Amino acid sequence: MDLQISVFLLFVLFTAGHSFSCYECMGLTGSCADQKVKTCPSGFSKCMSLTTVVQVGVNGITEKMKDCAADCTSGSMNLGTVRTSAVCCNTEQCNVQDAPDPSTNTPNGMKCYYCDGQSCSNTVSCSGIEDRCLTATESSGGQSVVVKGCVSKSLCDTTTAVRDVRSVSCCEGNLCNGAQSVTQSFLFLCCSLLSFILLH
Repeated sequence: MDLQISVFLLFVLFTAGHSFSCYECMGLTGSCADQKVKTCPSGFSKCMSLTTVVQVGVNGITEKMKDCAADCTSGSMNLGTVRTSAVCCNTEQCNVQDAPDPSTNTPNGMKCYYCDGQSCSNTVSCSGIEDRCLTATESSGGQSVVVKGCVSKSLCDTTTAVRDVRSVSCCEGNLCNGAQSVTQSFLFLCCSLLSFILLH
């Protein structure tokens, strides 16, 4: 009996002090130079790193983010004016490296339609592991909000349960996500998709 109690106490001592941790930072200047170690909340057992490039006119704004995640998936997405690369890992402080800059990926020959706020008849060249075309829609304030672009299969598989999004579909093949002209207000939907990828 004393042996069982001793083993139990040793187990409590060795497990009570151990908690999962990841690097945390958010950098709008394209760097995560001020990253720090963060103890993850209960249920968050993965670390993620995200690099997003938003095209504003001829310039791009790069944002880097690192944090704990309950679940996440590695991959990349190109929505024409917004490109994102995500890296997910499941070991202690494994997100020390930034996610790759998605704007430096090599084109892979595939093309998809994307929406620019006026129409969805623009085409974008997919790159790296982006091997699917994405179409996501939502009804917001009486308007149909549509986002289209390239996405890697791994991210496409996770976007089937995005909250507040009416439908998400992925397809294989050049321009398989069809041109469509609708009134656009797609930044809200982009943020919903990115939030899902980060927090899923």
